[in-house]
Amino acid sequence: MKLKQLLFSILLFNFSACSDAETTPPQEEEGGQDTPTASVTKTVTIDAGQTFQTIKGFAASDCWAPAFVGKYWTNNRNEIAELLFSSEIADGQPKGIGLSMWRVNMGGGSMEQGDDSGISNVSRRAESYLNDDLTLDWTRCEGQRYFMEQAKELGCDQFVLFSNTPPVQHTKNGKGFSSEGNKSNLKEDCYDDFANYMADVAAHYQSEGYNITHISPINEPQFSWNDGGQEGSPWTNDEAARLIRELDKALTEHSLSTDILPGEAAEWTYLYTIKDDENRSKVLEAFYEPSSSAYIGDLSHVKKLIGGHSYWTDGTWDGMRNTRQRMAQAAAQYGLEVWQTEWSMLGDNYSSTEFGSYDTATTMDIALYMSRVIHNDLTVAGVTSWSYWTSMDISQWGQKDRFLLISLVPNGWTGDGGDTGLLRNGGSYEAMPTLWVLGNYSRFIRPGYRRIAMELSESMNFFGSAWISPEADEIVAVYTNYSDKGVRLNETREGWNGDVASITTYTTTQDKNLKEKNYATDEKVILDAESVTTVVYTLK
Repeated sequence: MKLKQLLFSILLFNFSACSDAETTPPQEEEGGQDTPTASVTKTVTIDAGQTFQTIKGFAASDCWAPAFVGKYWTNNRNEIAELLFSSEIADGQPKGIGLSMWRVNMGGGSMEQGDDSGISNVSRRAESYLNDDLTLDWTRCEGQRYFMEQAKELGCDQFVLFSNTPPVQHTKNGKGFSSEGNKSNLKEDCYDDFANYMADVAAHYQSEGYNITHISPINEPQFSWNDGGQEGSPWTNDEAARLIRELDKALTEHSLSTDILPGEAAEWTYLYTIKDDENRSKVLEAFYEPSSSAYIGDLSHVKKLIGGHSYWTDGTWDGMRNTRQRMAQAAAQYGLEVWQTEWSMLGDNYSSTEFGSYDTATTMDIALYMSRVIHNDLTVAGVTSWSYWTSMDISQWGQKDRFLLISLVPNGWTGDGGDTGLLRNGGSYEAMPTLWVLGNYSRFIRPGYRRIAMELSESMNFFGSAWISPEADEIVAVYTNYSDKGVRLNETREGWNGDVASITTYTTTQDKNLKEKNYATDEKVILDAESVTTVVYTLK
């Protein structure tokens, strides 16, 4: 039954769908320390009759520290895995953020090379399954395998294998990073070897019961990757297309249904315009224009999909929206689905008026800013998957939670610039606000949920999105309130398939980690100041 239900309070004036109102804060309930107060009302319309993209999943990656934590942190690795993958809610507190995808690095073998790898940071070296005699050793990557096992056990059933570099046995310089800086580091006669290696890895894990949905064979091909900071290789569009064609052939020969995730552009602009090197720009046109020498749109394992990273284009609210709108328009010309496959708070291009500074920002300030990026990627870029970069790491140089969801302190750690090899000693960890804010999305917007229309007076300080379950029996709304005032929601509900049976909120602030609160069905939801809040409506 199509139901249009207008909720309003006799204590409030009647406002249009795009207005704000100042009201007298209500008295806090007796003993209700967790009951927020509101001095502002925001009018919101959620229309389930207007639908947009369907979510495939939310993810993070196992670069780089999970390789150590999964192998050596036997005292607390289970708890860390639970934070990432558990969807269980116990006594009003989610145990984790319920990631529905996990990105797994197929390392290049710099870990086996040790200091000879040329990568000085031990934690940035990665293992490979490939031996020097080109046989495969499936006992390697023990730490990464641990997190794959835990992910599957806790309900994460989509795995994306990605590669930063070909195995060192197949690279021109025998290293996991480039010497040339503008062309692929893969030997000319090893394209098929590299493709078959990736297909072998996928086939192995598929046989172990893992759902390997995609292989992403290249990463940020626009960068030079010639400084030895980590594994990496540049690729021209033609080189990338050549590898993708070989991988398509290898997947078919291995009888795998796994698809290919092309792109992994270093930033959105590389997808639709020329920037820096034209041979590594305008990736959408290169891959999906039939007349292009790099055309891959006719391959059986490429399903009109492109991946890109949200780095470097997120410095201001208007700037990030303009870039994402242009990218979405360009992708729509080719009928492409778009995944955002990496973000953390890189660079120094953030507006001092919209963000402040790294020195003064709290960990929650960084998490709130992340919610701006997620929101605009979902609602402007229209991505169907959103991924954080490094799920866990050591926080150094005052970086707080810019580059991680879970902060690690290895036993024996002496501070900034210390030996990252100490990750082998075990240690302690802390779940950061970035983890819980990502959880406001990942735990509740599940694969198959579809975005529906939300009308409100949107700004960089107040915004939200709404989603409906495949069965149309649950609606999820996620709001960010940057204000130092609580916000009461005055809702209009259109096209909802039934009456509301329950309303539950999950709030993240500096002091709350997805804190649960139940509302009566005729009660107005209040959003905490400086919060990200998920509102879950079950329908009957």
